[in-house]
Amino acid sequence: MANIKIHIKKGDRVLVIAGKDKGKEGEVMQVIPKKYRAIVDGVNQARKHMKPTQDNPGGIQDIAMPIHISNLMLLDPKSGNATRVGRRVEDGKIVRYAKKSGETIK
Repeated sequence: MANIKIHIKKGDRVLVIAGKDKGKEGEVMQVIPKKYRAIVDGVNQARKHMKPTQDNPGGIQDIAMPIHISNLMLLDPKSGNATRVGRRVEDGKIVRYAKKSGETIK
């Protein structure tokens, strides 16, 4: 697992394709490559009991938990539909592109 290629990055819009949140969309807030998971805003929420601190009033809060990357699919920047991700060389750099539309992903 030393050379992991992950098809999503922080800031991408993704669709959940499996699990309890199937069909939900969100933005990737963090990617955890070693565990092959990502934290997506508004997806896979858990209720956590927080102790009061100076910054936090405490109580029960909803936080986003990591979800396995195989359950996520990138949204096409052109059409907004779920798409697979390819890699190609443009100007000497490897870039990601949406296979449905062929458009380069930022």
